[in-house]
Amino acid sequence: MVLVSYPVALVVLGTLAVAVGGPIPPGAVGWGTASGIALGLGGWWFYAALGAGPISVVSPISAVLTAAVPVVVGLTLGERPGPVAYGGIALALVAVALVSRQATDEDVRPHRFTRKVAWLTVGAGVMFGLDFVFIHQAPADSGLWPLAFARVAAAVLVLTAAGGAGEWGLPTGRPLRLALLAGLSDAAANIAMLLALRGSELSSVSVLIALFPAVTVVLAIVVLRERVHYGQLLGMAAAVVSIAMITAR
Repeated sequence: MVLVSYPVALVVLGTLAVAVGGPIPPGAVGWGTASGIALGLGGWWFYAALGAGPISVVSPISAVLTAAVPVVVGLTLGERPGPVAYGGIALALVAVALVSRQATDEDVRPHRFTRKVAWLTVGAGVMFGLDFVFIHQAPADSGLWPLAFARVAAAVLVLTAAGGAGEWGLPTGRPLRLALLAGLSDAAANIAMLLALRGSELSSVSVLIALFPAVTVVLAIVVLRERVHYGQLLGMAAAVVSIAMITAR
C-alpha cells in the first residue's frame, strides 16, 4: 500500500509546492527532510510493532506518545496555553488512548508485548510526534516546500526498507485504487497539518491532530459497519469535549 501511496503523495505535494512557489530556505530543506525521516521511521517501526505485538497495547501507547511528544516540546519552548486549554490537552491524551485501542479478535493472538515490541512502539510514537515538531519548525514563508522535502525523505526511506526486505509487490484492482486514494488523502492531510501548525501553538494543535483515530472509528462504524467497544465511544466523547476546551483557551 505505502509503495503506491507515498510516491503518489510525493508527486502531488511536489507539484503543488512548485505551483504555490515561495522561497526554498535551508530551513525548509532541513526541517522538511528531518520530518520525512521521522515519518518514515515511525511508520516502519509502528507496523513492525503491530506485526509482532498485541494491537490493543501497541496502538494506544504509540498514539499517546505521538500526541505527548510535541506537547512537551512546545511547553519546553515556552508555549503557555490557558488553564482550560491545559485541561483540554490532558483530556485529549486520554481520548487518544481510548479511541486508539483496538478491541477485536486480534487482542487474543499469541503475541506478547516483548521488550523489542516495546522499543518499536515507543520509537514509533516518538518519531510520529517529532514529525509534528520538525514541520512546525520549518520557516513559515517557505510555502509547501517543507512537505515536499519531507515526502521525498519518507519515500526514499520506505522504498529502501521495502527493497531490503524484498517486498516489492504492488497492489492491483481495488487495493490499487484505494492506495491511490490514500496517497491523495495523505497529501491533503499534510497540507492541512502544515497550515494548522503555522497558525497556532505546537502544544495545542498537535494534540488535536493526534485525535485523528476518532475519525477512523467513525468511518469504521459508518462505512464498514464495525462494532466498537464502550471505551472507544467514551474516547470519542472525550475528544469532542477536549477540542472545545483547547480551542476555547
